[in-house]
Amino acid sequence: MELKDYYAIMGVKPTDDLKTIKTAYRRLARKYHPDVSKESDAEARFKEVAEAWEVLSDDQRRAEYDTLWQHRNDPQFRQPPPSGQQQSYSQEEFDDIFSSIFGQRAQQSHQRHTARGHDVEIEVAVFLEETLEAHTRPINYKLPVYNVFGLVEQEIPKSLNVKIPAGVGDGQRIRLKGQGTPGENGGPAGDLWLIIRIAPHPLFDIVGHNLEIVLPLAPWEAALGAKVTVPTLKEPILLTIPPGSQAGQRLRIKGKGLVNKQHTGDLFAVIKIVMPPKADEKTAALWQQLADAQATFDPRQQWGKKHG
Repeated sequence: MELKDYYAIMGVKPTDDLKTIKTAYRRLARKYHPDVSKESDAEARFKEVAEAWEVLSDDQRRAEYDTLWQHRNDPQFRQPPPSGQQQSYSQEEFDDIFSSIFGQRAQQSHQRHTARGHDVEIEVAVFLEETLEAHTRPINYKLPVYNVFGLVEQEIPKSLNVKIPAGVGDGQRIRLKGQGTPGENGGPAGDLWLIIRIAPHPLFDIVGHNLEIVLPLAPWEAALGAKVTVPTLKEPILLTIPPGSQAGQRLRIKGKGLVNKQHTGDLFAVIKIVMPPKADEKTAALWQQLADAQATFDPRQQWGKKHG
């Protein structure tokens, strides 16, 4: 398997913390989201970013990856221990580290015994809209072919039509029995594992089995109440905004969240008050009239109260 420079893919430095890497991931995932990106290689770049995030977001896997990357050009994989003495690592130890990152086991195929084939893992990007119902999609992946030293010497392309069940979640693993590499000396084939990656959505955030969407309102819509059109994963709905709504208030839209085997979650519209552009003289006068009419209102009156 090719050892990619995941830090370069994410546009970060090896010394960056998880928060920085997460910010880069969200930015790139949105940039290459096939629904919004116009770049010809958007889907491939999205999968590459997701692959990098899977490794770099896990402390142990990131540390193992850093070790591999540091010694990627050293065929003997030598690394000085803390004492300063030289220590040699065998190919088997090198393969164990590689396997812990990518879910593959090194195997000495020259041993003439029946052995199960290797499992293969691939990531499948799923859009939020696709989680509402089961669907079938084609997938393409590569089966590694190992040499007598347990190293990959070539990869064979393979295609399948697979069923993605409704209600899948990020990180969920789906097993396709016998679709991994062939067994050795008549042993059973390994399995193919699909790792579901829910693509970041431009509008919705996932909170458990519920969804959240930021609902921009003009000040007068929040004050007087209104009916506004709100998008959902299926079709837009007309939502009633009660008079006197506050910024940050959450309006529940029942049954418009994520689907699972037990129930369907809800959609919460989180109110955000959006001011209009800089007012002209007439508009400023109207705002002043409102301020004069509400002269006794102090939105910061709680600041003066003591808390026991």
